[in-house]
Amino acid sequence: MRSIIKYLKEIVMAVWSLLKGMKVTGYYFFQPNKIVTQKYPENRKNLVMFERFKGEVIMPHNEKNEHKCTGCGICEINCPNGTIEIISKSILTEDGKKKRAIDKHIYRLGMCTFCALCVKTCPSEALAFSQEFEHAVFNRALLIKVLNKPGSQLMKGVE
Repeated sequence: MRSIIKYLKEIVMAVWSLLKGMKVTGYYFFQPNKIVTQKYPENRKNLVMFERFKGEVIMPHNEKNEHKCTGCGICEINCPNGTIEIISKSILTEDGKKKRAIDKHIYRLGMCTFCALCVKTCPSEALAFSQEFEHAVFNRALLIKVLNKPGSQLMKGVE
């Protein structure tokens, strides 16, 4: 007798769970203007991703082609699979002291797991995520990007 009651109880709970799920579906069915799903290929021109979206890693530059990356290598160290490689060079300052500057900041998009450890741990906040999300290419070499622009320099006041 207990097993029959238990069986019927499970059926009632299953139907209750189904009705709860159908309540959400029914809400959007009868109010289509509240739907948040976007029609991706059709609205490609005006598609706006969410603020917290993690696209590819970029290094923002200002209008003078300056960036904030000091070449400390913390992002390279924290990357779990070697996506980031920093090639640095030594330059002489006006004081005659040697200073490290980045030559190339290489980012391998095809290896990136989008874990955000590089962006979160950067002490100078030189890295950020872009809103770009279409990365399909036929040539894998196109997924290797140099983040610092040619001729870019370290921003004044960033050490």
